[in-house]
Amino acid sequence: MKTVILAAVAAAAVAAPAFAQDAAPFTGPRAGVTVGYDNLGNEGVSYGVSAGYDVALTPNLTFGPEVTLGDSTVDNAGVEVSRDLAASVRLGYILNPQVLAFGKVGYASTRIEASNSNAGFALEGVRFGGGLEYAINGSTYISAEYQRTEYEDNGSRDAGVVGIGFRF
Repeated sequence: MKTVILAAVAAAAVAAPAFAQDAAPFTGPRAGVTVGYDNLGNEGVSYGVSAGYDVALTPNLTFGPEVTLGDSTVDNAGVEVSRDLAASVRLGYILNPQVLAFGKVGYASTRIEASNSNAGFALEGVRFGGGLEYAINGSTYISAEYQRTEYEDNGSRDAGVVGIGFRF
């Protein structure tokens, strides 16, 4: 059984570059970095990394998961926003071969810490947003996105980020 699984994985790895040549625009694995405006009571700068995988549902419609890991400079009287994790699904519409409009929704967890100690807690909630992705070439893209997170304790967070990324 192990031999069959290893053979299937090896075949998929060898075939993947061939699939990439015929892939629809804005499909396949991607990874990037982001930076932008962040507001969770106070304003600051958010920055982070993201990774995802998009699949073509139709010639103009994509869908796939996305995970992000970020941090922020937001600080309010010695209490700072720290690690931010999110897992979302993204639905995109290809406006033309270079522009993708997308919306997303998912789960987010943000860590809040006291600046002078390791004491802290996590806020959890729903993150949703949308934006545009512009393909510079077949493997490089830039993006602009608005994100809103509604936390369980009725607090919220707004962010506007820009990014650069690569498709594989």
